[in-house]
Amino acid sequence: MDERFLVTGALGCIGAWILRLLLREGIPAVGFDLGTNTSRLALILEPDELAGIELVQGDITDLAAVERALDDSGATHVVHLAAMLIPLAKADPPRGAHVNVVGTVNVFEAVKRRERVRGLAYASSAAVYGPDAPTRVAEDAAPSPATHYGVHKLANEGAARVYWADGGIPSIGLRPYVVYGAGRDQGVTAEPTLAMAAAARGEPYHIGFGGRMQMHYAPDAARAFVEAARRSEEGGALVGNLGGPPVGIAEVVAAIEAAAPEAAGSMTFAETPLPFPEEFEGVVHPAPVTPLREAVAETIAIFRERL
Repeated sequence: MDERFLVTGALGCIGAWILRLLLREGIPAVGFDLGTNTSRLALILEPDELAGIELVQGDITDLAAVERALDDSGATHVVHLAAMLIPLAKADPPRGAHVNVVGTVNVFEAVKRRERVRGLAYASSAAVYGPDAPTRVAEDAAPSPATHYGVHKLANEGAARVYWADGGIPSIGLRPYVVYGAGRDQGVTAEPTLAMAAAARGEPYHIGFGGRMQMHYAPDAARAFVEAARRSEEGGALVGNLGGPPVGIAEVVAAIEAAAPEAAGSMTFAETPLPFPEEFEGVVHPAPVTPLREAVAETIAIFRERL
């Protein structure tokens, strides 16, 4: 059966990788984003591929704009990623709630009004769990968000359940943790990727934290979201973590030095770990896992070619 995808937040890291994945699979896709900066797409696509990407500028808080994008794209599946991340939501909580919560409700409402749309995946976050969670968090652990962003994502999980109960709108929500790879350039946990970019340029870099954490290679996360949108057709309002083994920052540095031997000794990191759990169990819809050294080598190769 024919598929067409609408991807909101398409100019972010995961969104860009989703558009690349769909393009190379020959699946029609339209990106929807408030911004216009295509630098992440340019980083991971060939120039002729970039020219073939269809983008629509629009505000996720505008229901009519979301509906137009769905109609114009003819989408059968939606991947909803558009959001204000932790620092932006903290700086402007009302706007953050409008984008993160109202924007998500807009997507569900627009899908509800269109029988043509068969599948919906959306980004929740590991931020629904609190900083006092155990080292390894079970997928059904009680949420206790400590940020506005985490509260917003938890509200969206609840809205998804209500849309399923009241309207039969199926969905799968996925909770990424630390995403890395070409195109990941914002936020505290972007530092491992920024270190890879520095190594590609022949520059030193200090990662401001240490410890162990679950890391998701951006192409793997993209694949997980696309497959979640397809799988959501089975029904229900599922939500789950991306899973995968925890990785130590020392292992990341070793992988960088293996891919760029000239960087040996110039990549350093702090000993203090991030105040978050190391691992989130992934059972509902785990992501694929590219081996760390392979993913780091691929990322550095992209940076060397494009930067």
